[in-house]
Amino acid sequence: MSWIKRNLTFVIGGIVALGLLGAAGFYIYQSWNANGDARDKLNETYNALDALTKKNPSPGNEQVNNIAIAAEQRGQLSNWMASVTGYFQPIPPIPEANAADSSVFRSALAQTIKDLQDSAGKASVTLPINYGFSFEVYRNQLNLPTLSLGALAVQLGEVKAITGIMLAARVNGLDSIQRLRIADNDTSGPANDYLDDHAVTNDLGVLTPYAVTFHSFTPEIAKVLAGFAGSPNAFIVKSISVDRAGSANGTDNQAGGPNPQMAPNPFGGMLGGPMPPGAFGGGPFGRPQPVAPAPVVSAKGGLPTVLKEQMLKITLQLEVVKLLPKK
Repeated sequence: MSWIKRNLTFVIGGIVALGLLGAAGFYIYQSWNANGDARDKLNETYNALDALTKKNPSPGNEQVNNIAIAAEQRGQLSNWMASVTGYFQPIPPIPEANAADSSVFRSALAQTIKDLQDSAGKASVTLPINYGFSFEVYRNQLNLPTLSLGALAVQLGEVKAITGIMLAARVNGLDSIQRLRIADNDTSGPANDYLDDHAVTNDLGVLTPYAVTFHSFTPEIAKVLAGFAGSPNAFIVKSISVDRAGSANGTDNQAGGPNPQMAPNPFGGMLGGPMPPGAFGGGPFGRPQPVAPAPVVSAKGGLPTVLKEQMLKITLQLEVVKLLPKK
């Protein structure tokens, strides 16, 4: 005890030193563990980066920064989407308000059919007698399906938009427009008014199919396709089927065989002019040998008729695109 009293300062200093050494050791221990955790995280990050660089495409390297390129392309895609928004304008339903009211829809349907029939008359487009534009089943019904009136209003607006394009092209005749069955009443309507198909929904929108059958010449077909392409509403022409008017499976239905104004062309297609006698005379082994048809020369002379325009029957398979609301 006397030694401690004589060396009290030394003892206190030693105790403090030991405490500091213990604290330093504890700090080193904690730092060692933290360093190990940091090393593990660094290795994990390095392995992830190594895996990314080995992927195709990779984030890039010193020469190529694929991340910056992807960001630039995303900006270009956003600009493109903004530029084409004008071609995806929604088609307003008919009626736009109170579509769930049966009397309102019935009145709008009657007025729309009348307007389309009047417009067809002004454009000299022939229609079936008292045509209902695929809504024949609802024209004389008093009790309409209330739950389906909203969907029917959408279809009526789309049918009006499609018919407007056909009338603007001034086709010779509109035979039919076919739509989907969306209500129980549609099962009792004329079969020619409906498609045996269904709408498709993807991440961007809803694609609703329609079919249009009409008669025209080739210039009107071009106008119809141009009308759908230039419309502010989104139409996709899925397919087009063209046949001679009044024919079935490419052959004339009238008595007397092929059209007397057209002659088969041995190279495909049809050539103008009547069939000359012996145009397909017998050849070796009884096989018919094609002979070029005699050209038709007008009474006043001039160039022969090589191709004569005929009325065509066209069926278009369409889809109306309705974009989904942005999330």
